[in-house]
Amino acid sequence: MDKFFLVITISFVLTLLVSPLVIKLSKRLKASQPVYEYVDMHRQKSGTPTMGGTSFIFSIIVTSLCFFNENFKLAVVTLAVFLAYGIVGFLDDFIKVKTHHNEGLKPYQKIIFQVLIAIIVTMFAYFNNNIGTSLYIPFVNKEINLGVFYIPFTILVFLALTNSVNLTDGLDGLAGGVSLTYVVSFAFILWTMFYSFLNLGTSSLIISEYSNILVCVGACIGALLAYLLFNSFPAKIFMGDTGSLSLGGLLACFNIFTKQTLLIPILGLMFVVSAASVIIQVVCFKLTKKRVFLMAPFHHHLEKKGMHESKIVVIYIIITAMLGILSELMYLIFF
Repeated sequence: MDKFFLVITISFVLTLLVSPLVIKLSKRLKASQPVYEYVDMHRQKSGTPTMGGTSFIFSIIVTSLCFFNENFKLAVVTLAVFLAYGIVGFLDDFIKVKTHHNEGLKPYQKIIFQVLIAIIVTMFAYFNNNIGTSLYIPFVNKEINLGVFYIPFTILVFLALTNSVNLTDGLDGLAGGVSLTYVVSFAFILWTMFYSFLNLGTSSLIISEYSNILVCVGACIGALLAYLLFNSFPAKIFMGDTGSLSLGGLLACFNIFTKQTLLIPILGLMFVVSAASVIIQVVCFKLTKKRVFLMAPFHHHLEKKGMHESKIVVIYIIITAMLGILSELMYLIFF
């Protein structure tokens, strides 16, 4: 437990030191992302530096590597996936900055990169003895085995979560705040699993692997806490696709590598809301030429209804926190 809080502290301090340097460098390189023309309420944000995700990517990776114990294969792969998605996002952001236009990688290019990463990590999980094809049913110590269907299911999870986090990154502090709350909730649940495993006499190898994943979780908590000091309203820097795609990949690995994949739509309900609102909007408009929401994702609809973005961020965080608390209570009772 002491080590966990030490990881949080070091990651927090490191991000606190790195973020101003990233902001200064971004301004010098004029690395700002143009605001979409149709998001008229965000015109004043034009010129804000982007690619702020590089600060917490750096801090999480460096801090985690410094605190790993033995049996860290799952944790290292987690960081590799985190970095890989971050690189895809960085390429997207870089093209936007270079061309001074809000279109980076072509949609098909971005999907190809995301699918390739998802396939590689899914096959790793499929053949790994500590993961395999089983998933825990949320809140109970029971598993379901997906067999060969685990492969397409897990690939879909990676694509869904990375893009959902990306869609949620539309307001100052929204994606970062919801992700932080998600990860804190997941940390409590992982601790509960630890105690359950100890009582059940679970393999020390699995416990060791999970403890190193917990190190990554702690590093993520510390880094996002510090990052939000610069990204909360009014934001001094945006995380960009560099940050949102990498966070999506990181959260996916946390859940998939601990067999808690089915917990994602519960802790990540607000990510689901973002993705679902876009899908509903697009499908309904194509079929009926009418819009369900004033603007999608849903947080922009709330803005159009007159709600301030800071209040929307607080609402999203509170809902995520309450779902995390309820989930932890269920785990304490039934796991």
